Amino acid sequence: MKLPAWIVWVVLPLVALTLVPLLVVGASWTDSQPEVWDHLRNYVLPGVLKSTAALAVAVGLGVVVLGVGLAWLTAMCEFPGRALFAPALVLPLAFPAYVLAFVHVGLMDYSGPIQTLWRHLWGPEATLPSVRSTPGAAIVFCMALYPYVYLLARQAFLTQGMQCLQAAQTLGLSRVQAFWRVAIPMARPWVVAGLSLALMEMLADFGTVAIFNVDTFTTAIYKTWIGLFNLSVASQLASLLALAVLVLMAVEQAARARKRYSGQRSNSALRIPLRGAQAILATTACGLVLLTAFVVPLVQLLVWAVQVAAQDMDARYWGFVWHSLLLAGMTALIVLAAALALAYAQRQAHGKRWPGTWVAPLVRTANLGYAIPGMVLSVGLYVPVAWLDSRWLEWAAVQGWQNVPTLKGTVLVLALALALRFMAVAFQPLSSAMQRITPHQEQAARTLGLGAWQSLWQLHLPLLRPGMLAAMLLVFVEVLKEMPITLLTRPFGWDTLAVRIFEMTSEGMWDRAALPAVWVVAASLLPIVLLVRESENA
Repeated sequence: MKLPAWIVWVVLPLVALTLVPLLVVGASWTDSQPEVWDHLRNYVLPGVLKSTAALAVAVGLGVVVLGVGLAWLTAMCEFPGRALFAPALVLPLAFPAYVLAFVHVGLMDYSGPIQTLWRHLWGPEATLPSVRSTPGAAIVFCMALYPYVYLLARQAFLTQGMQCLQAAQTLGLSRVQAFWRVAIPMARPWVVAGLSLALMEMLADFGTVAIFNVDTFTTAIYKTWIGLFNLSVASQLASLLALAVLVLMAVEQAARARKRYSGQRSNSALRIPLRGAQAILATTACGLVLLTAFVVPLVQLLVWAVQVAAQDMDARYWGFVWHSLLLAGMTALIVLAAALALAYAQRQAHGKRWPGTWVAPLVRTANLGYAIPGMVLSVGLYVPVAWLDSRWLEWAAVQGWQNVPTLKGTVLVLALALALRFMAVAFQPLSSAMQRITPHQEQAARTLGLGAWQSLWQLHLPLLRPGMLAAMLLVFVEVLKEMPITLLTRPFGWDTLAVRIFEMTSEGMWDRAALPAVWVVAASLLPIVLLVRESENA
C-alpha cells in the first residue's frame, strides 16, 4: 500500500531536514587537515577528553544518587514535609544550567559573599577551593539535571507500590536488601532513561562549561569555528559529539523498550513511616537540595535583578525581550504544525491504514533532533545554507541582480534549527493526546460521512487542544532557554535574553545577567508546574 501524498510531502522533508546536519558533519571527514588535527591531538583533545569524561562520570553518579534517593524518599516514605517536597523537587528544571552556573559562581567566587564571609571568620589568608573547576561544574550540572532521574524513578517506585517490597520481605529479605535486590532492578529502565537524558543535556551544554572555564567538546567546537575560523574541523569535532549522544539515545530508547513491569500506585497508607533521626535526615536532605538548587539561586537572582533594573531596563533591553518572545513564538508555531503532522501520521499508521513499518521509522527519525546537540545542529545547518547562498548569489550575479536577500544569518534559519532541535518536545504530548482518541470515536466520525481532513478538523483537533497547548508551552520555554544555536546562527545584532546572559557572564557581570535570567526562569515555571500537577495526578 502506497503512502498518502501528504506523508511524502510533509513527513519526508522533516526527516530529510533532521538528517542534513548529521550528514554534513559526517561528510566533513573528506576534508583532511592533518596540521590542525596534530595541534588538536597534542594540545586540545587530551584535556577535552579528560574533562568531558570526568564530567560525565561525576554527573552520572550525582544525578543517579540524588534522583533515586529523593524519588525513594518522596514516593515510598512518610516524613515531615514529604507532601511539599514531592512536587517542589522538580522545580530546578525551570533553571537553565548556565543560569544556575553563574549564580553559584557569583556566590562562591573569591569576591562573592560566601568567600568574603569565610575570610572574615578565619582570616584574610583563608580561602575555599576555586568554584571555577570541573568539580564545580559537575555539582551545578547535578543540581540542574537530577530532576530527569527523579521524575522517572519516582514514577517507577509509585508504579511498583509497596506490595513488591512486602513480598520480598516475606521471602526473608530485609527492607534494605529488598530495596537493592527488588526495587532498584525493577526501576533500572526508568533510571537509565533519566540518566541518558541528563548526560545528553550535559554533553550538549555550552554555557555552563564556558562559565566554569572547563573545556569540553562544545567549547572546542566553538573555539575551532569562531576562534580558528575553521568550519571543516569544527564539523569533524561535532560529528564525534553527535556520535556519543546518539549512542546515549540508543541506550535510552532500549531502556524505555524494556519497561514492561506492572503494578499499582503507592498510597499514604502503604508508605514507610520514618521516625526520629530518620525523619530528620530525610527532611534535611530534601530541604538542602531544594535550597541549593532552587530557593537560594532564585533569591539571589531577584536581589541582583532589583539592583540593576533601573539602569538596564532601557529600550535596548526591551529589544532582547521582543526578540526572545518573537523567536519562541515563531518556533513554537512551526514545531506545533510539524509535530501535529507527525502524530497524525503515526496514529493513522497504527490504525493499519498505511504500512506502519514505513511510517514508524520516519516519525522516529524526524524526532531525532532532540538528541543532536545545538552545536552540531548549528554547524550542520550552516554549511548547506552557506552553500545554497553562494549558488544563489552566483546565479543572481549572472542575472545582474544586486543586494539580493540570502538565507545565512536570518531569523528563518535560526527558527528552523530550533524547530529541528525541539521537535520531540512537542511530539511527545501530542502523541500522548492522540492516543486518548479511541478508534470508536474515529469510526463514529466515518459513519457520519467525515473524510480524513474533516475528521482531523472536527474530531482530532478539538480533542487535541490540551496536548497542543502543552506542546506549545514546552517548546516556547525551551527556545527561551536555548543558548548555543541562538548564539551561533542568529542575525548580526539580533540578541535575545539567552545571548544577553552569555555576554554578561562572559564579562563576569553576574548582577547584569540576573535580569534576563529572571525572565527566563519565570517563563519556565508555568510548564514545570503543569508537569508537576500532571505527574502527581497520574
